[in-house]
Amino acid sequence: MLLAFSVAPSGGADPAGDGGVHDAVAAAVEVVRASGLPHRTDSMFTTIEGEWDEVFAVVKAATEAVAAFGPRVSLVMKADIRPGRTGELDGKLERLEQAIERQDQ
Repeated sequence: MLLAFSVAPSGGADPAGDGGVHDAVAAAVEVVRASGLPHRTDSMFTTIEGEWDEVFAVVKAATEAVAAFGPRVSLVMKADIRPGRTGELDGKLERLEQAIERQDQ
């Protein structure tokens, strides 16, 4: 499965005073990196690849890491579940690029 998620604190003090949640998000990303699962982080989501139990364990731990930054946590998730498939973190993008190249010809 591929699971894209975004997690951020809400309702707490903003230590930097800039309205950002980067410190909390950094704590979540560290959890993802330590998991050893294939992952990619962009400006909106972190996507991880693995089996149900291992992916959801990472999301739970990342959410708990963010909870240290405020009394409330917002979590958004979207999953692509294709049993038996691996390498989709890159595979989906490769197929997309191939399709774009075909259209450009």
